[in-house]
Amino acid sequence: MGIEFRWVLLGLIAHSLIVAGEFFKPFNVSYDGRAMIIDGKRRMLISGGIHYPRATTEMWPGLISKSKEGGVDVIETYAFWNGHEPVRGQYNFEGRYDIVTFVKEVASAGLYLFLRIGPYVCAEWNFGGFPVWLRDIPGIEFRTDNKPFKEEMQRFVKMIVDLMREESLFSWQGGPIIMLQIENEYGNVESSFGSKGKDYMRWAAKMAVGLGAGVPWVMCKQVDAPEYIIDTCNAYYCDGYKPNSKSKPTVWTENWDGWYTSWGDRLPHRPAEDIAFAVARFFQRGGSFHNYYMFFGGTNFARTAGGPNYITSYDYDAPIDEYGLLRQPKWGHLKDLHAAIKLCEPALIAVRSPQYIKLGPKQEAHVYRDNGSKCAAFLANIDEHGSATVKFHNQAYTLPPWSVSILPDCRNTAFNTAKIGAQTSIKTVGFDAASYLNDPAPLRLMAPYEVSYISESWKFVKEPIGVWSDSNFTYQGILEHLNVTKDQTDYLWYTTRIYISDEDISFWAENQISPALTIDSMRDLVYIFVNGQFTGSAKGKWIKVVQPVHLIQGYNDIVLLSETVGLQNYGAFLEKDGAGFRGQIKLTGCKNGDLNITELVWTYQVGLKGEFLKIYATDDNASTEWTEFLPDLAATRFSWYKTHFDAPGGLDPVSLDLRSMGKGQVWVNGHHIGRYWTLKSPKEGCQTCDYRGAYDSDKCVTNCGEPTQSWYHIPRSWLKPSDNLLVLFEETEKNPLEISVNSYFTETICAEVSENHYPPLRAWSHPKASNGTISLNNMAPEMHLQCDAGSTITSINFASYGTPKGSCQNFSRGNCHSPNSLSVVSKACMGRQSCSISVSNTVFGGDPCHRVVKTLSVEMRCSPTSSISAH
Repeated sequence: MGIEFRWVLLGLIAHSLIVAGEFFKPFNVSYDGRAMIIDGKRRMLISGGIHYPRATTEMWPGLISKSKEGGVDVIETYAFWNGHEPVRGQYNFEGRYDIVTFVKEVASAGLYLFLRIGPYVCAEWNFGGFPVWLRDIPGIEFRTDNKPFKEEMQRFVKMIVDLMREESLFSWQGGPIIMLQIENEYGNVESSFGSKGKDYMRWAAKMAVGLGAGVPWVMCKQVDAPEYIIDTCNAYYCDGYKPNSKSKPTVWTENWDGWYTSWGDRLPHRPAEDIAFAVARFFQRGGSFHNYYMFFGGTNFARTAGGPNYITSYDYDAPIDEYGLLRQPKWGHLKDLHAAIKLCEPALIAVRSPQYIKLGPKQEAHVYRDNGSKCAAFLANIDEHGSATVKFHNQAYTLPPWSVSILPDCRNTAFNTAKIGAQTSIKTVGFDAASYLNDPAPLRLMAPYEVSYISESWKFVKEPIGVWSDSNFTYQGILEHLNVTKDQTDYLWYTTRIYISDEDISFWAENQISPALTIDSMRDLVYIFVNGQFTGSAKGKWIKVVQPVHLIQGYNDIVLLSETVGLQNYGAFLEKDGAGFRGQIKLTGCKNGDLNITELVWTYQVGLKGEFLKIYATDDNASTEWTEFLPDLAATRFSWYKTHFDAPGGLDPVSLDLRSMGKGQVWVNGHHIGRYWTLKSPKEGCQTCDYRGAYDSDKCVTNCGEPTQSWYHIPRSWLKPSDNLLVLFEETEKNPLEISVNSYFTETICAEVSENHYPPLRAWSHPKASNGTISLNNMAPEMHLQCDAGSTITSINFASYGTPKGSCQNFSRGNCHSPNSLSVVSKACMGRQSCSISVSNTVFGGDPCHRVVKTLSVEMRCSPTSSISAH
């Protein structure tokens, strides 16, 4: 059965289930001080965040399936108000905003759903999820005891709850929704509103519960939450968190497994060992519900990125990357962790609190034991530097630094958070492999700098500077940016005319000084034009701008292009933040003092002409005269470019390389991919990452001195096999000739597993019994390797059982090496999508070096199955 047909068949089965609405037998959800209670049983629950608008509908089933395979029980998402109600009273539940279908996809996979309605979501999402029209309601103040805001908020929250109930999506209806959230991290800003903040919080809690959803509600970062709302933790570590009542379970709503990124910043990464340590510590110390923020981060398509200045990628260093591929070893390491925790679940739910045993100065055990046979233990070494050998139940255990060992039977170690046995996957951006069947060598050499450009045939049209339509208007004074644009566009033109006398011209010449245009305060970006010529730009958040200008005697036209790059998404008083200019705009250095031009008559033009004409949507636009862009033409600022391209073959995700461009926005077949901006990160700050010790977002950064984002995700479902329309609006003097489009895939997979790794977790399902106790001592560790779906293992680049050295893509043989290494690995793996190899002397034909711990290190190459079958 071909892979495409298989996916279609699975999709049809899932769709039939969704239409029928047959998900679960109806069940109730409650809680006590130990855990969530699902259908009368306490549960230890692992949740993973997936935001439905940050992926396409076609991606949802695969993302949910990979989450489930990774050991997730629950999918978490926000509900995005500004996506669902872009215009007051006009609703959108289509495409990426079809929340009902998303929830049903989760249910059809047999997973639960945690819906965080908010409706303030933060989420590095534009305006924190609030629709911009909300700020225009008379007398409104966000997130406080304010009648207009509460009326609008209640209306939206009620609509979502009613919608879920109408679709029978709550647990008691046989649906997947087991928990809801009202507000979001309000405790961080509550004090900003004084007593009204406390009143609002209580109102929000009472309002939510009064909607009759029939499942528990939570408030995150809300230590003063009422008794009928679960207060929860958001942080890198929540093992020390306790709710404000002994009748509530300990819930971790956001475990940040990465961090978001701003244009011009380095890229944050959180080591798999550290996040596994944090999760294990949480369950060790009494936690019961844990959610990864994010399990899949995805993409801020269109203008949904918040900020200001957050990048289009929302990859978040999550276990599933922006393109929907597994991030290894993070995904695999956490999968093993989840399996180990599930082995402990019978003991964890059996008792209210664990027995605490101090094992050393920085070593401790927590033991969960009921009166019968159930027993599970967590042994932690919170020392950041040294390993420790501890004695527990008369047995010695060696604990690596900053790690937790999990013993599901209080005797045998199933998992240690610092010992990674999962594979490492190296992603490649390059040509489709099927194009190189006769000479596969280029695939091995392919790098982002060695790809062919998307097209040699480009057309362009210039965007007019300033006023371009009859829809402009004049006003005496400076208007606030969002009051004018309503965030329907990033762009707002301000145009005025000033008169310069002969006296000023002479004064400047005689004193050898230049006048300057000054803006008291500006955000996020301004371009300044004088008499049609670009003069300068500035970027920042409420910064002062001083721009020298060249003026002539007589009338001079001043054009300011104010631009937003994502609206503020965090903090109190969002409705007051705004955009554009504040204070006064002056011309300084004049003979008779500063010339205040703030209160002159200004002409306002909203947006770009190309946006208004939607020239990105179709080729059939008679009102736009495109011109051939020849290689010897100089690129001009504020130009639209378009070309056509063929999609890379195969099924791999697709990426657009825009490193040669400056700043702008990009569309493919009318779909808005998002903003792009080739700002480089600082050259300093990237160091070798050590997982040991408390993590923060500056600890393990990469990409120093490189553009923050160069590659942009084009979802496969937005592409045709050929003749795809690509349109860019470029704000700087860059030309599009070096843009490329490429497949994005896992080409290299590696793994290292030693004899002293633990037996595979599946062995616990069928343990050997010896005198009534579980015996896993004779089971060998196992290496598991897997290519992406649609790819198979086509070559073994390195294999050594013994004492190999180095790391992935840099392995070398050590002094000890089994001569059978390559043949054993090849026989097990070649031509397969996945394979497993037992790491033992028996498998490799004997002990290559006695009294030495042996390691198997392997590096393999994956290639699309289509290229194999074509041979």
